[in-house]
Amino acid sequence: MKRVLQMDLGDRSYDIIIERGALAQAGAYLELSRKVMIVTDDGVPERYADTVAQRCAEPYRYVLTPSGEHSKTLSCFQELLSAMLRYGFTRGDCVVAVGGGVVGDLAGYAAASFMRGIDFYNIPTTVLSQVDSSIGGKTGVNLDGIKNIVGAFYQPRRVLIDLDVLATLPARQVRNGLAEALKMSLTSDAELFELFEKGNIYDRIDKIITRSLLIKKAVVERDERESGLRRVLNFGHTIGHGIESFENENGLYHGECVALGMLPMVSDALRPRLLQVLERIGLPTAVTMDPERVYAALLHDKKASLDGVTVVKVDEPGSFRFEELPFGALRPLLNTIPKE
Repeated sequence: MKRVLQMDLGDRSYDIIIERGALAQAGAYLELSRKVMIVTDDGVPERYADTVAQRCAEPYRYVLTPSGEHSKTLSCFQELLSAMLRYGFTRGDCVVAVGGGVVGDLAGYAAASFMRGIDFYNIPTTVLSQVDSSIGGKTGVNLDGIKNIVGAFYQPRRVLIDLDVLATLPARQVRNGLAEALKMSLTSDAELFELFEKGNIYDRIDKIITRSLLIKKAVVERDERESGLRRVLNFGHTIGHGIESFENENGLYHGECVALGMLPMVSDALRPRLLQVLERIGLPTAVTMDPERVYAALLHDKKASLDGVTVVKVDEPGSFRFEELPFGALRPLLNTIPKE
């Protein structure tokens, strides 16, 4: 069944099409009768990019290798822009991301930057990107170990969400994406949290993705550039990004780090329930980390000011509050995360 959500941002509005089999309909849903740079990575099944390419008038392809955060760099960004220049792309051409959050962030940033902005379409192929990063317009790359510190707000022209592509995902990647949906349930949707707590999670993936998109859509429409309300989407990310800065050592994915980062930000009464849900999903509930090194990474958080950082706290599912914390107050919070 097809469902269309509209991100209402005035002249930057766009449709989010949720439909099984949408990938094969890319020619009908996207304007591909021009030069199209298809950006993907070596972890995405090649046939997904092939399906899009077959529907383009003049397709080109850029494949990130290796897949993952290690390719979300200024050097890859430059290589992509150089390829577009070499192939004679103009302002009338477009970029299509076919992949997860790294692919979408890098491709979107390239589209935002090339000739000061060309059309960008996003076709997310992971749970994490389908529930979160594919909409909202945040694009960018990492720098010197700090996530997403360089980038721009740049909305896509359309987003295609094909739930069928999730069938090829490893189970761990599915769990990784569900962490972002769980994040949104805790801050904004008590019924969705109840599904995580008591329902059949993996049989209700369609509902989880759609409800998560509705939450993020509503937030972005009210605060596109994160001047206020949109900071709620950072729940779990302040400490999560600090842990993720050392993913080479702890081997954790983004969503897994966010899951751990939520634990210090919920009330003492809610924390045991959250731990049970993390176990139920199959997300980590403990980590081996050096608190001092994680704390040092927190000091570079984009949400930080000279005095401290704004964090999101949740006392009960479905509600949240912002709290201004001095940097020193983050240290003891790290001790609430169970150690392996």
